[in-house]
Amino acid sequence: MILEIAVFNITSAIIAANAGADRLEICENYANGGTTPSFGTLKTIKEKINIPAFVMICPRAGDFLYSNEEFEIIKKDITLCKELGFDGIVCGILLKDGSIDMNRTSKLVELSYPLPFTFHRAFDRCKDPLQAVENIIECGCRRILTSGQEPTAIHGKNLIKQLIEQANNRIIILPGGGLRSNNIATIQSFTGATEFHSSAKKIVPTAMQYINTKMADDVEIVNADAAEIQNMKIILQS
Repeated sequence: MILEIAVFNITSAIIAANAGADRLEICENYANGGTTPSFGTLKTIKEKINIPAFVMICPRAGDFLYSNEEFEIIKKDITLCKELGFDGIVCGILLKDGSIDMNRTSKLVELSYPLPFTFHRAFDRCKDPLQAVENIIECGCRRILTSGQEPTAIHGKNLIKQLIEQANNRIIILPGGGLRSNNIATIQSFTGATEFHSSAKKIVPTAMQYINTKMADDVEIVNADAAEIQNMKIILQS
């Protein structure tokens, strides 16, 4: 059983690695669903973390319908991640009709090789998930990260189970979305999944002594919760 932890800063990456995560998904901007981390973040994580790490490649928040210029950014970021020695790429592109952009996805899988390519939760915005699985397999992707087209994996567990059965070991279906120690056993037993994705997040108050209360910005920090990661690992190993 593999536990992948999505981390949104260097502190969380260190916490997750020390707490026993099997793999990291490195992102930035938790509030926007995750975007491509900076070069500085990637370089520092490679210097300080020794467990496998996949990188989220998402040039902006919002939909997954990208311009030609944004596609060029995605390709350059994938090349950078390969040069830095990361272990996998996480990305996803849709067409405006809600289908998988097979042409561009295939090109990104080829560019990423030999790194495994995870098609991320853009999948949860696609029009026909059962057809999309076949399309994504054809593109050469190794995993699909999904909450079963629902806000959380618990709510989407029926589709996740159906996807795993349809995939029949041709691709890994990676449940994610609201997974915690209080529900990961349910997802595992119900769906038969063997890999799991969680941010295991907790909100950390700012250490700032002075706060300008006229400003509406949120100054709290989202970090990984070591105890939550350890509890999920214990459950998956039992």
